[in-house]
Amino acid sequence: MANISARTLHILAALVWYAGGIVLLLKGGSLLAEAEALEPERLWPWLAGIFGLCLGGLKARFIFGRSIKRNLARIAALDPRRVWQFFSPGFFVALAVMIAAGASLSRLAEGSYPFLIAVGVLDLSIAVALLGSSIVYWQRKAFAHQGNGLSLGQ
Repeated sequence: MANISARTLHILAALVWYAGGIVLLLKGGSLLAEAEALEPERLWPWLAGIFGLCLGGLKARFIFGRSIKRNLARIAALDPRRVWQFFSPGFFVALAVMIAAGASLSRLAEGSYPFLIAVGVLDLSIAVALLGSSIVYWQRKAFAHQGNGLSLGQ
């Protein structure tokens, strides 16, 4: 199998990162909207949304950004690089666990105002952390053509 460029792995990692952020942003907003529908005119969904955004900003800066930096360094050290290596095997396992846990929490939250708020905050904070930390890809010029290894089309 051909050696894949670091740029290609960076793009694949970023696509998964952005997709997760967008999905969780929509899901978190939906859960807070469901809480609002259960008990209209209460401020908790709005306050929870603001809290989730602020918490996500902190996570982006202090946790998720570092994770991206470590992954970019890991990719740079790979030789040869294979298409499935855009994240480490442990990350894929953790991702599967997080997706299953998130789906379970959302199902458990149905119809429960406080649980909808809590899971909505969790989802929004992770969404903002993913989307906000993605600036690291751009700061590190992760998508710049580097000329080492083959691109997907080669």
